[in-house]
Amino acid sequence: MKTLKRLAVLAALCACAGAAPAQQPQVEVQDGIQVKPLPRYRVLASEDQLEQQAKLQYSALLQQAQQKQALVPDNNPQVIRLRAIARRLIPYTPRWNPAAAKWDWQVNLLASQQVNAFCMPGGRIAFFSGILTTLKLTDDEVAAIMGHEITHALREHGRGQAVKSTGTQIASRLAGAGIAAWLGIDPRVTDTIAQNAAQLATLKFSRDDEREADLIGLDLAARAGFDPRAGIALWQKMDALNQRQPLAIFSTHPGGPERITQIQQHMNVLLPLYARSKGTTPDKLPAYRSFALPK
Repeated sequence: MKTLKRLAVLAALCACAGAAPAQQPQVEVQDGIQVKPLPRYRVLASEDQLEQQAKLQYSALLQQAQQKQALVPDNNPQVIRLRAIARRLIPYTPRWNPAAAKWDWQVNLLASQQVNAFCMPGGRIAFFSGILTTLKLTDDEVAAIMGHEITHALREHGRGQAVKSTGTQIASRLAGAGIAAWLGIDPRVTDTIAQNAAQLATLKFSRDDEREADLIGLDLAARAGFDPRAGIALWQKMDALNQRQPLAIFSTHPGGPERITQIQQHMNVLLPLYARSKGTTPDKLPAYRSFALPK
């Protein structure tokens, strides 16, 4: 019985160690959207250095894609489409990170069936052709995805996750070692528990970043004249496509219904931005129309 009690204390303390860094910093409200302030530790790493690394990685990716004939040429209609959408979004990016005004923005399309897209630090965007064809995306839905990916770069989520992941693992391992010494048991046991706790804490950071990217991405899209209701249609499609996705608590992404609810809760902020870009009012906007997924 005493051993069981000690193990219960061990699990609780390790969970606390892994979860401690997950406490969120004070939130700010911008344009009706709650966001975390840009991380203070960003000053520890040179922006120029990070952007240079991203530039090299992006260039290497394009070179490899070109060698495999997977880099879609500049005159392709889909490439032209993506770049036109990006040109409308980019002027609004400095609202969320002033440094974006100086970024060397690039947009490319890779021939792949992957349903994915990303934006690297410095504004280097790539879409996989599979996300356009599989989801039958409207321009508004492309803007929602592109805005989402751009937000990860604007709010420096990648750097934040790297720092947080390292911090939670170090803190939880130190706690695990201390508890092992106190209990007089093999430290490898506590180390495993601590790492599991750290992993859950890190996943929480990822889900928070995804929620933030959803809303800021739609803010960018709405200001640029794209219908933010596309975010709802997009996640309905994604949810239909991923009926067997893991439970949200064990995923780096929130579930589709959760994301849809959050977007709906902020439509009173997003829709007026879109209506204003169209020179009208929300009550005069036509219903949003999407393309149905093939059955």
